[in-house]
Amino acid sequence: MRRFITALVLFCASCLGINEAQAQNLQLFYDAGRGCTTSTVEMFRPDAGGNTFFFIDFDYSPKASGAYWEISRELNFWQDSDVNWLSVHLEYNGGLSVGTSFNNSFLGGLTYSGHSDDFTKTWSISAMYKAIPGTLDALGRCQMHNFQITGVWGIEFAGGWCTFSGFADFWRELRPWQGTEFIFMTEPQFWVNLNKVKGWEDVNLSVGGELELSANFVAKGFDAMPAFGAKWTF
Repeated sequence: MRRFITALVLFCASCLGINEAQAQNLQLFYDAGRGCTTSTVEMFRPDAGGNTFFFIDFDYSPKASGAYWEISRELNFWQDSDVNWLSVHLEYNGGLSVGTSFNNSFLGGLTYSGHSDDFTKTWSISAMYKAIPGTLDALGRCQMHNFQITGVWGIEFAGGWCTFSGFADFWRELRPWQGTEFIFMTEPQFWVNLNKVKGWEDVNLSVGGELELSANFVAKGFDAMPAFGAKWTF
């Protein structure tokens, strides 16, 4: 359920006409909260009309035990300054794990985004309709019509040595088996960028981790799950 923060920075660049900007990265985490290893592959590519982004998570415990992916398309259509703009956001989420699968989710809405003049601070907020087919209440009635609000941020500091980034999701998804219908999750990440080490300028490796904070996501109630890892940016 991760978000690609670098994508937000590069999306800003694409809105300013730097359409050749693109990025991919590979992350590998030890998830101390779940006791498993997770790999994440992310891709971001802007074009003249907007950008396309996807990520794929695989969990290993120790064999591959789950997979989850998101793919989204943003269409630029209005800019109120050199640093703020509005876009249409379209997204699909889905996945599976041993013995079960996640419900397909289809999202559509608007994203408002911006950045500082030097791109060291970026942000976006999205308000979306979220369709989750197959969602039923306790009486078997369809409850597929939902919503999601997502915020994303990225901050570079200490001369580019450090990156603090993350996202926060709040959405409705009826779960009669646990008596809940609203879910919150945030995953702040902290990275130390080793390409700032003298002589390592071409080593696009970062080390750090993230802390997943959620309410009613894994189970009813609050959970805090730390993970430690590394990221290689291509």
